[in-house]
Amino acid sequence: MTLPANLILFQSDNHNGHLMGCQGHPVVQTPVMDRIAARGVRFENAYCTSPLCCPSRSSLATGRYPHQTGYWDNALTYDGRLPTWHHRLREQGHTVTAIGKLHYRSSKDDNGFTEEIVPMHLHEGKGAIKNLLRGYGNEPPKDDGSFWKLYIERSGVGSTHYQDYDRDITAKAIAWLKQHARNNDKPWVLYVSYISAHPPFTVPQRLWDLYPADAMPLPLGFRPGERPEHPAVEFLRHMDGMRVMTDEAALRRIAAGYFGLITHLDEQIGEVLKSAEELGLLGNTRIAYTSDHGELFGAQGVFGKKNLYEGAIRVPLLLAGPGVPGGRVVKQHASHVDLFPTLLAGAGAGAGEDDADLPGIDLWPAITGREQPRLAFAEYHAQGSKAGAFVLRDGDMKLIYHVGMPAQLFDLARDPDELQDLAASAPDQVKALEQKLRAICDPEAVDARAKADQRKAADAWGGAARLLGETQILFTPPPGVSKEEAWAIPGK
Repeated sequence: MTLPANLILFQSDNHNGHLMGCQGHPVVQTPVMDRIAARGVRFENAYCTSPLCCPSRSSLATGRYPHQTGYWDNALTYDGRLPTWHHRLREQGHTVTAIGKLHYRSSKDDNGFTEEIVPMHLHEGKGAIKNLLRGYGNEPPKDDGSFWKLYIERSGVGSTHYQDYDRDITAKAIAWLKQHARNNDKPWVLYVSYISAHPPFTVPQRLWDLYPADAMPLPLGFRPGERPEHPAVEFLRHMDGMRVMTDEAALRRIAAGYFGLITHLDEQIGEVLKSAEELGLLGNTRIAYTSDHGELFGAQGVFGKKNLYEGAIRVPLLLAGPGVPGGRVVKQHASHVDLFPTLLAGAGAGAGEDDADLPGIDLWPAITGREQPRLAFAEYHAQGSKAGAFVLRDGDMKLIYHVGMPAQLFDLARDPDELQDLAASAPDQVKALEQKLRAICDPEAVDARAKADQRKAADAWGGAARLLGETQILFTPPPGVSKEEAWAIPGK
């Protein structure tokens, strides 16, 4: 039986699960995350359910995949309609406080928390509604170069409103621990959700100096001819305004900025943990860390996420504290949908009657050494995709199924960087994995439903013609900052 304990759940944005020292990365410095892993358990093969902020966060909250909820994109996101693990804990008398980025529809909805402190939700209550035009097949590309420039021009030395927001989240978390941590009869959860390591990859000089740009590794497969080309990925490059990556110095600067931002994130987590330790809380408080999705930062010729390569869907997942063995690495596949039952069990709470069909499992058996073979699954139905894409991993074999386009097949044991697509030479394996995928969902039916939901939502916002005039959201401004302030390139 799991020992009930408090929990500080840290979540970040955009942290590729390979980029931690404890995960074996030779460059990225994450001493705090490494200490959490050394004290507890690191899940080596943890996945988000969809490589985009809102659908991923909706799944983490509800314990359900996008095709089960209809939370498809950065406009159709969590709205209080379905129960979350936050609701279940609060219903049973636990305090569940969220600080920072949630990216749900609004705080006006009942999102299940006891309190939301400096929350970040959909921009202007709408989010990326222009991208709902995907449902009509006429989503406009980012041909103004803004997304390309976000990486090429803003990866370097400086400061951002995002890091200011991170520091505010840290300060609010420390204040909450000082004021409330000892005032609860039942185990509490403090959900501390940062906005880093989301671009822009702009960092202070001291962090930039940790990563000399000329010594940074180049992303794998950034050159044409060195990667498996696929029409879905080529469409994504077109929609995001990607150009052929020829400037190696720029790619190294991007890596340096990204790595520096991950270290900034690590420092913020460290400040909260230092306060928790000084308050004497760690004896009965667990620490967990994950991210909503990853980032390719140039791998496969792509900036960002919005695809089903490992760098976009593999996420960190760490847990330490009472009842958690130290220094353990779990190889069993894990998913964000598993956190619903796992967090309830960790607090000593029970699931509701409506939770019987949740697809996730309690990870405590794996945490304590009883691993089991599992399939890993994720999907994508949002900006930059012509059709629904689905991933199924069985052992080391990974299928990416694209509706209306060829499938992709990778052997992650031999080819962890996914540079050799085996689909054409292994049709029987593709077929076998597709059958297992279809036992989870019907890809064509899900694709049709996602687009129908997007068309319906677009119509509710005034129709396709009106949405064409909407501003394309480059990234969501933090609370209290206008999009003009957030998006401005310093010095220009």
